[in-house]
Amino acid sequence: MWYVYILKCADNTLYTGITVDVKRRLVQHNSGKGAKYTRSRTPVEVMYTEVAECRSSATKREMAIKKMTKTQKQQLILNGALTVKQLDL
Repeated sequence: MWYVYILKCADNTLYTGITVDVKRRLVQHNSGKGAKYTRSRTPVEVMYTEVAECRSSATKREMAIKKMTKTQKQQLILNGALTVKQLDL
């Protein structure tokens, strides 16, 4: 199972990525071993997650989210807030 996730960075920007383990990936981002984009923007927190069936569908969804405006991403986060709580992050 793959996950698409949105992080809120320390500078209030949003970062979107994919992973099979959201908790592990969050630790990587916050320890400076995540994506180059988040390394200078720690700490980060998970704001949204979404389940994908396979890596291919996760990547397609990631690209679709990355094309959204910040306002659209914030609306997605508001609509999916329970998802993050369900993952116990």
